[in-house]
Amino acid sequence: MGYSYRRTTAKERAEVVAYRRKIGHPFHGPPHPYRGSGWFCITAANYEQKQVMSEPERLSVFEDCLLMDMDGAGVEIGAWAILTNHYHVLLGVDSLDQVSSVLQRLHGATSREWNSEDGLTGERKIWNRFSDRYIRNERHYYHAMGYLHYNPVKHGYVDSPYEWPWSSVHVYYQTHGKRWLREKWIKHPAAKGWDHGDRDGPDEAV
Repeated sequence: MGYSYRRTTAKERAEVVAYRRKIGHPFHGPPHPYRGSGWFCITAANYEQKQVMSEPERLSVFEDCLLMDMDGAGVEIGAWAILTNHYHVLLGVDSLDQVSSVLQRLHGATSREWNSEDGLTGERKIWNRFSDRYIRNERHYYHAMGYLHYNPVKHGYVDSPYEWPWSSVHVYYQTHGKRWLREKWIKHPAAKGWDHGDRDGPDEAV
């Protein structure tokens, strides 16, 4: 489906988002770390940290399109968090070329759509280039996963990760339960940064 929502009406978009939420999307189950060639934490931010994705509908549709496009490219999705000016996603890939091509298309489509919606066609840059960080082992994976889920709290949007709708924490909660998540967070604390406990220095993350 990709970013085809841009060809629908506002009413149709709202109905799509409502339906996908009703049936439980985001739809990916918990991953199996290191089943593929490698895992990466991908980060992309809006240009100059502007709050381009501040509307709930825009967050919901971007989340769905990101997940569907990655899934369609054969990329395994481990965790994600979509915020109002950036996002993080944990991906299992055979090659980062898979990710690059998907994000180029998605970022290009969203830039055109959002500039058109906001009456700023040709006047506003939407995205910085994405960055990637290789996940070294299972411990590192769960540090990163915890950081992604904690990110909305870190940036002051909510008091609890469970209060932020645009995150994979709800998939893990539904499939593994709150106790499992709490055990992972205690064993792999990530509040100070997604690389906390796995590197010598602090990792600056969006």
